[in-house]
Amino acid sequence: MQVSSKPHASNRLTTYIMVSLFLGISTGYLCKTFATPAEAKAIAGYFTIVSDVFLRMIKMIIAPLVFATIVSGISSLGASGGAVGRVAFKALGWFITASVVSLSIGLLLANLLHPGHGLNLPLPEASATMNLQTGALNLKDFVAHVVPVSIVQAMATNEVLQILVFSVFFGFALSSVKTSLAPTVAKSIDEIVPIMLKFTDYVMRFAPVGVFAAMAAVITTQGVGVLVTYGKFVSAFYFGFAVLWVVIIAAGTVVLGGAIKTLLRLLRQPMMIAFSTSSSEAAFPKMVEQLMKFGVSERITGFVLPLGYSFNLDGSMMYQTFAALFVAQAFGIEMDLSTQITMLLVLMVTSKGIAGVPRASLVVVAATIPSFNLPTAGLVLLVGIDAFLDMGRTMTNVIGNGVATAVVAKWENELGAPVEDDAEFLSPVGVVTPTGAAQSASA
Repeated sequence: MQVSSKPHASNRLTTYIMVSLFLGISTGYLCKTFATPAEAKAIAGYFTIVSDVFLRMIKMIIAPLVFATIVSGISSLGASGGAVGRVAFKALGWFITASVVSLSIGLLLANLLHPGHGLNLPLPEASATMNLQTGALNLKDFVAHVVPVSIVQAMATNEVLQILVFSVFFGFALSSVKTSLAPTVAKSIDEIVPIMLKFTDYVMRFAPVGVFAAMAAVITTQGVGVLVTYGKFVSAFYFGFAVLWVVIIAAGTVVLGGAIKTLLRLLRQPMMIAFSTSSSEAAFPKMVEQLMKFGVSERITGFVLPLGYSFNLDGSMMYQTFAALFVAQAFGIEMDLSTQITMLLVLMVTSKGIAGVPRASLVVVAATIPSFNLPTAGLVLLVGIDAFLDMGRTMTNVIGNGVATAVVAKWENELGAPVEDDAEFLSPVGVVTPTGAAQSASA
């Protein structure tokens, strides 16, 4: 087994990402200040090319990584579905509880802080729209959408939930087949996991460049002034995130104990990537790697994390209650507590179908608030700062799913000792077992 001569490589990458984040903000500010609007738009376009390339590199990892980790984990459990059902039950129980807590915190703080009161913002035109595809958000279409028509199409479009469904069936089928070739296929898929993790390591070396370009593009076009204009809403919103983080970390501490500190340290990189790119997909490969470094077994990581990407969006759900009540308060529309609670429950259901939908949280709110006599066009008020809000809610989604996966692993006795050495974790001779030892990928 190789021993790394650079044990602090992960810390250096985190530092590079943070430096790139601030450099991107500074560069964007200078471009916004000294360039004309047309020039700023053109400059942002060049920055976007770089950030888009980085995001494309990330997205090309997701499908094979999800497929390999899920199939490897399921096939290692054997033909019985009891273990998978137990893990799914525990994971969904945590997800639903987290959803209720997230929505409730948003509801409580929006009523206490009144972010929409006193803004004196003009009513949008009756014809104002945001071009959101809200019609697709209904139970019938969501249930049908869970099952892929084609796994090739699902992988091409990175539909994580569809890939999850196919991979679960494939894993059970593989573990049930008794031919001589089945173990060979299973071993081959097992070997894909460390290869994809090494692939992820290579791609993540470009993260500082991608982060810099993404932040520079946003600030160049939007400017930092937009945060001042909506300062009350943004500050209240991020205060809500701080409260939600405390709740999530406290709940994780109850189960994980002092190990939560190690988990949070390992999650810094995917959290920074999620914050700067506003993309949960961008953080997914690094999340898999860091959770396995924490000691979460491959089978738990491969099953619970993709499931969480569709059912455990803590930050997005808190945003939805904030946004809906912001619209009501900005227009002076009073909503009694029972109506707000009803809206909370509706949002909890509709939010489960938002994975893969562009500007998903806005879509959910736009699809829900008309039922409560709130003007959908009012969300136009938030479009200007949505990029900044999306950063916070995406980062919160990452920490929520990281803690949830680690907790389920603890409940299943699938949590081993953290692995501090990158070279050991990504050693070509094996992958890390839940106990922190390396095992042959073909074993």
